[in-house]
Amino acid sequence: MELYDRVCEECSQLVTNRYSTSFSLGIKMFAEEYRKPIYSIYGFVRFADEIVDTFHAHNKQLLFDEFRQDTYKALERKISLNPILHAFQEVVHEYDIGIDLIDGFLNSMEMDLEKNRFDRPTYERYIFGSAEVVGLMCLKVFVRRDREEYIKLESSAKKLGSAFQKVNFLRDIKSDFLERGRVYFPDVDYNQFTAQQKEGIEEEIQQEFTEAFIGIKQLPKGARLGVYVAYTYYLRLLKKIKKCSVDDVKEQRIRVADAHKLLLLSASTLKHQLRVI
Repeated sequence: MELYDRVCEECSQLVTNRYSTSFSLGIKMFAEEYRKPIYSIYGFVRFADEIVDTFHAHNKQLLFDEFRQDTYKALERKISLNPILHAFQEVVHEYDIGIDLIDGFLNSMEMDLEKNRFDRPTYERYIFGSAEVVGLMCLKVFVRRDREEYIKLESSAKKLGSAFQKVNFLRDIKSDFLERGRVYFPDVDYNQFTAQQKEGIEEEIQQEFTEAFIGIKQLPKGARLGVYVAYTYYLRLLKKIKKCSVDDVKEQRIRVADAHKLLLLSASTLKHQLRVI
């Protein structure tokens, strides 16, 4: 089993590295003890997201239903021949990740099969399941079953996950609408998206980043730098989006250049060494 466990963990790491350079960069900044479980969480959420976002030539509802059932089977049996699910179930059991978080995530992913417009209540429910619970899963790993630490940092972890997701929504607003017919932001019509609406969304995200930073500074030392690197990357992305007009955001996918990512990494590492964070 040790060999199989290791192969499954490596599959999750491969998925992370191939799908997200920014998160891969952040994970490499974690202490060794945190890397494998975070890779395993990312692999799980990425595959679920791929089903609803990418597999247009297939019956996505059927694939998603099977993925959900396979997830529950893996959790119950403590083994799966799907390497991503096997690695994930190990993390769930080792770090006591609640089924409520897993259900919340899967429920939000399924909403992408059903909805293309969101009002405020469904938007908040979607954000909770698609982003906040992922932050909470990672927090479970960072605090290693310490209930008091988890409760103390819970709100900040949710705010950070929410901010990341909303930045993604702004960055991907063109592809979400043109390729998938979705607009996540409540009361926003893509064809009549205004500068005032954009500014309101940006202010909401900025406030969440401010609240999240309070918790980042209180994370265990081995986890703090990795989370801070991801935080600085997304904060920089938000700043670039703020400088763009509505038309710019609708015409191009705003990104942070690889060279700038390395500068952010260097600056974050220096601040961590100087104990600024």
